[in-house]
Amino acid sequence: MNARTRQRFDEQLEWVLARLPPMIHELIEKVPLHVEDYPSDDVMERTGVEYIDDLCGLYTGIPIGEKSVMHSGTLPDVVTVYREGILTAASDRHGRITTERLRKQIRITILHELAHHHGLTEEDLRKLGYG
Repeated sequence: MNARTRQRFDEQLEWVLARLPPMIHELIEKVPLHVEDYPSDDVMERTGVEYIDDLCGLYTGIPIGEKSVMHSGTLPDVVTVYREGILTAASDRHGRITTERLRKQIRITILHELAHHHGLTEEDLRKLGYG
């Protein structure tokens, strides 16, 4: 990914984050948000993703409803968003990406992955329009 595309993405990410409700910001303080260009080979293998731009985001951790004392000492929960996947998802059929579509896809991805932290499944999210 070139520096200009990365900068454009990151500017729009900051725009989206600035407009999320305070409750989401409180959650992001507990479940950090990481940004990467694309998933690692290990992540692709674990998730069954074939192409680097097929994955927009990933929640890594134990959903709130499944946490217990037995999970102490585990790695912290993290949400990772992937620039390549989000850019692909935001593209129209001609490969164009409007600012509005990019912002919408960034927002959907962040909320989708944070919802996994609260125990929502892919099916739950599809029903809510965040699938």
